[in-house]
Amino acid sequence: MSRIVYVNGEYLPEEEAKVSIFDRGFLMADGVYEVTSVLGGKLIDFEGHAKRLERSLTELDMTAPVTSEELLEIHRELVKRNAVDEGMIYLQITRGAPGDRDFVFPDPETTTGTVVLFTQSKPGLADNPVAKKGISVISIEDIRWGRRDIKTVQLLYPSMGKMMAKKAGADDAWMVEDGMVTEGTSNNAYIVKGGKIVTRNLGNEILHGITRAAVLRFAREAQMQVEERAFTLEEAKQADEAFITSASTFVMPVVKIDEATIGTGTPGPIATRLREVYLEESLKAAI
Repeated sequence: MSRIVYVNGEYLPEEEAKVSIFDRGFLMADGVYEVTSVLGGKLIDFEGHAKRLERSLTELDMTAPVTSEELLEIHRELVKRNAVDEGMIYLQITRGAPGDRDFVFPDPETTTGTVVLFTQSKPGLADNPVAKKGISVISIEDIRWGRRDIKTVQLLYPSMGKMMAKKAGADDAWMVEDGMVTEGTSNNAYIVKGGKIVTRNLGNEILHGITRAAVLRFAREAQMQVEERAFTLEEAKQADEAFITSASTFVMPVVKIDEATIGTGTPGPIATRLREVYLEESLKAAI
């Protein structure tokens, strides 16, 4: 059975879905996106993703073609139609297709934004065996644009970073700017030293992760020490633990950075506990 996707108000088999060649998401990367995880057929942290989507649209002066309430219903309908138990829903909104290519933004009164959603079934997403052994990352220079806090579809360099990691025999890459770690290619980065969790403070330099916000909240509720500040690559290599967070990996331990083994080279107790807590609490709040 063909996967059912959503395009501009219609639920369609994926092979029938079409977007104009003049769509600004295609021509200009003029669009934003969100990825919401599905566990047990329910949406994880949907409200957080909806709020960040609204912020991204506002920062780009882009009109929202649908409301948060409508998006929730579309998400639920796609989960139902595709029988997704564990997986993800990808949502993308662009400034639309004005009918020709132009650097100037089209008039939102005459050009409606494009809305696309599709599901990705990922059985075993929560019980990922990789979390039991941890991942390795390499460090690369962060040469992205200055507004990384907006979740745009400009993902070429992160994709290149993942390919650099793959070529080096690693799982992912951490980006470094002026000696300081910003974030992973598609995730927020953390280290643990002396029992204290350290992660980059919010700003234009990093994406304001929805999973990040939840994990830090759970950590503080569990009386764990949290410090939000920039940290150096060398500091990371000397850490007791390291990990990443994202909507698709939840909390994932990092056991190697470049050639440096982190801690014992196995997932540490804080990252392991945070993953357990995050999954437990998120499932309780899933909708």
